[in-house]
Formats: sequence, C-alpha cells, structure tokens
Amino acid sequence: MSATFPFQLAPAPPPISPEYQLVIFADVGGLEDYYALFQHFGFGGTAASWAEHLETIIEEHQPALLDEIEFADSGHTFVAYAASPAIAEEFLACVLPYFGTLSSLRKYLSQADPDDFFA
Repeated sequence: MSATFPFQLAPAPPPISPEYQLVIFADVGGLEDYYALFQHFGFGGTAASWAEHLETIIEEHQPALLDEIEFADSGHTFVAYAASPAIAEEFLACVLPYFGTLSSLRKYLSQADPDDFFA
C-alpha cells in the first residue's frame, strides 16, 4: 500500500464487531499544522471535525463507501473502522487527495463553508 499519512492502519482490536477488520486512525492532537490550518479557515480541527469533513468528502465522491466504514468518537484521535483492507484502501484513495498534504488540505478547506459544518 502507498503512503497513508496523516492516517495509519492497524488490525481492529477486540471487542470491535467482527464485520470490521481494520482501524483507520490519525492522531489529530499531534498534527499541530493540520489543526492550525483548520482553525485558520474557521473549523474546529478536532477529531470530530475531521470525521465530519471526511464523511462529507466520501458522501460527495463515493457514497456507497459510507456503508463499509464506521466512524467512532475517540477524543483527540480520528478513528474509523473498515470492513476489509480493500475498503480501507478505497477510503484512503477517496480522502488523501484532500487530507494527504497541508497544501491539499488548504485548498479543500479554503473552498468549504464553515457554516455547513458543526465541528
């Protein structure tokens, strides 16, 4: 698999539902440049904010993928569970063009309306 930054993948730990094989996560609390960029454009920059933006991107570009991903509330870490490695790869292929670098995130956030998001 190619680069996954800012996300990491790991086997889903028990007692996660057996339908989810992998956990996709990002230590949002440790990505200060990402947080500052979210703040600059009027967004929260928290794990909940990441989840909301990522869900919006997936809904726009690959809505069927939402049936295969489970987002979880996890404090300072963005967490999602994927049904299989192939689903995790689809997730990454869908969102990395927007979250994979600070410049791509800047471009995405500059076009997003803070009033359309809660977090």
